[in-house]
Amino acid sequence: MAKKAVATFAAKAGAKSIVKCIRMDKSPKTGAYVFVEQFLEAGNEKSFFEKK
Repeated sequence: MAKKAVATFAAKAGAKSIVKCIRMDKSPKTGAYVFVEQFLEAGNEKSFFEKK
């Protein structure tokens, strides 16, 4: 089962909002779970969670 989390970071006035996305994937080599973290602009988090 995939787990996901999104944290929003406050930006300066007029700047784009940035979010930190964390996705948990299962390693095909070892079978262990690994965490994939990435900073994205707000609104792009859906595409991050769709791809594997």
